[in-house]
Amino acid sequence: MTNINVIEAVRSYINRMIEDCGSTIKGLVMDKETASIVSMVYAQSEILQKEVFLFERIDIAGQKSLKNLSAICFLRPTDENIQALVRELRDPKYGSYFIYFTNFVEMSDIKTLAEADEFECVRVVQEFYADYLAINPHLYSLNIPSTYQRNYEWNENLLRRTVQGLMSLLLSLRKKSATIRYQKSSPMARSLADKLFSTLKRQVDFSTPNPNDINQTIVLIVDRREDAITPLLNQWTYQAMVHELIGIKNNRVSLSQVPGITKELEEVVMNAEYDEFYGNNLYSNFGEIATNIKGLMEHFQEKHKSQSKIESIGDMKVFIENYPQFKKLSGTVSKHVTIVSELSRLVGQYHLLEVSETEQHLVCQGDHNEVVQKIKRLIKDEKIRDVDVLRLLSLYALRYERHASNEFNTLKYEAQKHRRLSDKHLHFLQAILEYGGSKFRQADLFNTQTPMAITRQFIRGLRGVDNVYAQHVPLIKDLIDQLLRGKLKDTSYPNVSSKEQATQQNLLQQGQTVKPSEIIVYVIGGVTYEESYHIQMMNKQSARILLGGSYIHNFTSFIDEVLDGAPSSLSAASNELLSSKRR
Repeated sequence: MTNINVIEAVRSYINRMIEDCGSTIKGLVMDKETASIVSMVYAQSEILQKEVFLFERIDIAGQKSLKNLSAICFLRPTDENIQALVRELRDPKYGSYFIYFTNFVEMSDIKTLAEADEFECVRVVQEFYADYLAINPHLYSLNIPSTYQRNYEWNENLLRRTVQGLMSLLLSLRKKSATIRYQKSSPMARSLADKLFSTLKRQVDFSTPNPNDINQTIVLIVDRREDAITPLLNQWTYQAMVHELIGIKNNRVSLSQVPGITKELEEVVMNAEYDEFYGNNLYSNFGEIATNIKGLMEHFQEKHKSQSKIESIGDMKVFIENYPQFKKLSGTVSKHVTIVSELSRLVGQYHLLEVSETEQHLVCQGDHNEVVQKIKRLIKDEKIRDVDVLRLLSLYALRYERHASNEFNTLKYEAQKHRRLSDKHLHFLQAILEYGGSKFRQADLFNTQTPMAITRQFIRGLRGVDNVYAQHVPLIKDLIDQLLRGKLKDTSYPNVSSKEQATQQNLLQQGQTVKPSEIIVYVIGGVTYEESYHIQMMNKQSARILLGGSYIHNFTSFIDEVLDGAPSSLSAASNELLSSKRR
């Protein structure tokens, strides 16, 4: 059975749009969101080969008259886009229009467009459900940087947008029957699950699966607040590391801040579909990537009888400068040498190996006195970035929230004495416990409470890990493991349909295990590339799992997400804290 693949799903829609338009010369008209959706799965050069010679944004004025071209309009069905189409059809600049909406479009909007089409230019109006970013074959995002409103609640517009995104995902994968399960401790997860279920029932011929069919698709809705640990950690696999230390946005990486960067490398595209080296090394750890680049260069040397010594990342950069034919042959490799070189510089300059080792020790083992001493030492080390001190303090706050000898206030005082933590960072330290503290969580996030959890941690320790910087396992992996074995508790993750829940409970009592054939995960508040790595490893073992969320977070974007939803009472307390600090 092949894995479900969001990149293939979105590409198939774009292929059909282009094919439906025939052999005429075409222009592709998009909005801001659909331009990102297309760019994630198609290189512009590849679309050009399909006789699409013009790319335009519907919200930006373009050329005046293009009557010899057909317009493929790929748009979200928003009020703004409908109005822009109405203006376009009343004074058409293209010869014909093939209109595709990424989601359900209201009949009243269709009628409005029909009335505006006085010149009868519209050939097609269709719904093609591609209302999400396909990042990796198993990873998707709705590209919503901040989901939580004040007091960590839904805003109606964002709830509607999330439902639309998940509906389009299910329909693009031809899923018209699924069990929807949600995290019971999260009111936001419950609201989303209910709204998704009722909308699917109303809009499509959606049915719950046959309760006697023990192989089914399960949609699992989880709240990021259940695991605030994962977005706080430094990362050591390639894709995750680039996002954490530099930032990836819609497959683009800005290297403009890199010392001595050349003009052509100021912004680079990192797309695994078109970059073989990147595709092969997404999940490689930092040491492996440098070794793999070195291997490529040595292969080139053999072919060209070169004797240059390559023993470090610095040697690689010199090699590329000295061999312009290598640069020409292997532009992607020179790009990756530049990126890996920058990652290496940052890791060394800011002592990130030491920071990461402390993070992992704190989260996965946690001898309290030892952890406190390590954090105090790192706070005083001028080489350590403020943002990494903030990580350690946040992890400590969550890990030892209820510890009898909790020293959070002492550590915070030490940080304020030796550093100039920004007001924003101090506010974050106030907010993180409100966001992901023990009063919200239902999971034993640190495997410290139940004998079963302690045993699981012990077994994991016996097996060992490949490196000390990758001991942490995200909660989402444990939840999916339980779901695959039919062991995820209905009391903690119920089904939307109570009738079906009862039927499945009966199946369990009869000794039958309800095992999903496919799992589609949505994380309110965003996911991380660390979680994506673990899902990819599970899929390699023949699981069929899609992971997605409102956004792909690194620590920087996660800080904003947490602060955007912080209660106003917390802001007042934080301001008081800041005032006392300044006194």
